[in-house]
Amino acid sequence: MKSKKSQVKFPTIDCRRIILESFYFCLGSLKKLFPIFAEMLSKKSQYAFKALSYLVEKRNEGPILISEIAEHKKIPLKFLENILLELKKADILDSKKGKGGGYFFKENPQNVNLAKIIRLVNGPIAMLPCVSLNFYEKCADCNEAHCSLHDVLIEVRDASLKILEEKTLLDLID
Repeated sequence: MKSKKSQVKFPTIDCRRIILESFYFCLGSLKKLFPIFAEMLSKKSQYAFKALSYLVEKRNEGPILISEIAEHKKIPLKFLENILLELKKADILDSKKGKGGGYFFKENPQNVNLAKIIRLVNGPIAMLPCVSLNFYEKCADCNEAHCSLHDVLIEVRDASLKILEEKTLLDLID
């Protein structure tokens, strides 16, 4: 006797309702519907921007100690070390060892846009993989040609990119 396999039933998502809620309640309603939207910018990205803003403010003072950045911006030291190493590998920052050492900009902060940092530290800027320009993945359960959520999130991505690509690290100065 063959046993019937239990089939998991997923709730049906009404895309029109989601779109309307996103307009009326902005991101608040999306956070409730999709926990992945709960935090758009990861803690790692937030710390990266805090550290970079401090380095921008101190850019004319020579290399800045990592401990100074961590203390002034309230960032856990070990976490900050990893972030700054990523930025160094991407040739945004450089470092000097020894007395008078620390981190400093290798690339002019005026030439580094915020989108570059987010993609480097956080990954995709888009809210869904099917609308990402650099990290595209087709959604398994969606037909992009007939998905109104896909269409709206392309507009969201484009509007976000327009801002993030125009703003540079110099815009982070407190």
